[in-house]
Amino acid sequence: MPNPSAPPPAIAFSNVRLALGGSAIYQDLSFEVGAGEFVCLLGPSGCGKSTALRLIGDLMPWHGGDVRVEGRSPKESWERLAYVFQAPRLLPWKSALDNAAFGIEMRRPNESTAARRERARAELVRVGLGADLHKMPRMMSGGERQRVAIARALALDPDIVLMDEPFSALDHNTRARLRQQIVEIWQERKKTVLFVTHDIDEALYLADRIIVMSKKPAVVREIVTVVAPRPRDPQHDPALKAQRNHLVSIFESIEQQEEQVV
Repeated sequence: MPNPSAPPPAIAFSNVRLALGGSAIYQDLSFEVGAGEFVCLLGPSGCGKSTALRLIGDLMPWHGGDVRVEGRSPKESWERLAYVFQAPRLLPWKSALDNAAFGIEMRRPNESTAARRERARAELVRVGLGADLHKMPRMMSGGERQRVAIARALALDPDIVLMDEPFSALDHNTRARLRQQIVEIWQERKKTVLFVTHDIDEALYLADRIIVMSKKPAVVREIVTVVAPRPRDPQHDPALKAQRNHLVSIFESIEQQEEQVV
């Protein structure tokens, strides 16, 4: 039986149903993310992974079931969230420091400029950009711009960080560095992270648990727990290689089912 005194999960989807333009996106989608967990949403393109983040952030309605964030509705909880998107979405006329402070400016406009900048500076130092506060976006590499976006999210001091394929547009070496950096930040700060990806190796590298979604109308196909110590090497660790093979087989099964339907 559930413990009534236990805190609610950070995120809970309960039999969520959603349709857009007459097309069913979710069919009784249910999963939970515990406080302080690093969870990856993994699934084929178009299955509604990014849409789940929009529901959590109260950016769109659903049609059945329930979504809860720390036990409350998304509308009541959006201030405890921060986003990191695939594109950094920096303002080209602001420096790294002022871009990192911009989220605070929008969410808490009464906070002083000095206080906002101090929080932003601390987070830029944390992501390795302490010497680059003055840089404008055009002066930064893709990886540097994405680190500013991560600092902007962390400067809000959220309970939950929602990350929507934030490294997918970067080259392999930059992706590897930023994955390790985000794990180190998570281990230090213990924020709840829900990370959208379609990359099996990325999910195995990052996650405590991997929630595998089916194609539309999406349900949870399987939840895979990853217990390998960090830092991880999915290419060479035998246990991770076995889990990788298992996840590949799940994706192959999803594709075969779609072909049978067609």
